[in-house]
Amino acid sequence: MAGGSGSRLNPLTVAVNKHLLPIYNKPLIYYPLTTLILAGIREIQIVCRSQDLMIFKTLLENGSEFGVSIDYQVQDNPTGIAQGILICQEFIEDKKFALILGDNLFHGVGLGRQLSRFNDINGAQLFAYKVKNPKDYGVVEIDNSGNALTLDEKPQTPKSNYAVTGLYFYDETAIQRVSSLKPSARGELEITDLNKSYLADGSLKVEILSAGTAWLDTGSFENLYDASSYIKALEERQFLKIGDPFEAAKVQGWI
Repeated sequence: MAGGSGSRLNPLTVAVNKHLLPIYNKPLIYYPLTTLILAGIREIQIVCRSQDLMIFKTLLENGSEFGVSIDYQVQDNPTGIAQGILICQEFIEDKKFALILGDNLFHGVGLGRQLSRFNDINGAQLFAYKVKNPKDYGVVEIDNSGNALTLDEKPQTPKSNYAVTGLYFYDETAIQRVSSLKPSARGELEITDLNKSYLADGSLKVEILSAGTAWLDTGSFENLYDASSYIKALEERQFLKIGDPFEAAKVQGWI
């Protein structure tokens, strides 16, 4: 999902889609793309605004240079992340799938192996990350078996310090579930409401990202700066390429 106007990042995003802003030495969209590649996912559809479509196609083309297949869909109206699933209905068909937000950055040793376990999921799988400011996020309360107990969107009194990250794995029932959702007060089909539908029938699982895994949201100027600094430090000190779809495809043996 790479739509939205990125209004919190004005004036940077007046003329440039936020998912194309640089995180150190690579465009932001490279990082979630790399996460999908490391998870073993080779069929990818990017959802963006019509005005950004040609820019994404110029950057990523059809994905063959990364050993994957990429095509595109348009979401011009801010009708919600869950609405993006309906937009991609023809692409998804009746298959299991992953959804990742284009402004979320994940990094960790063994992350690909961790994620690839959920490619044949029954139900829904979320990933939680401990944060200092849970009021700013969707918050999940988890029992000792990894089952979600409650889900709350930006609660004033959070029941835990675990934020729901922008990466989701769903089974074949997701499209039917989204189709039955009603728009929220802000006129959107909310991803939290989709997740709550899985929670209601006991098929929602949550995994806490390991201590060695970083999750960085890039929705503010401070977040952009912190993410760039983090990537710069790791690449210079460890001689690694982080968030690079070319390197990830080589690791997978796809190119």
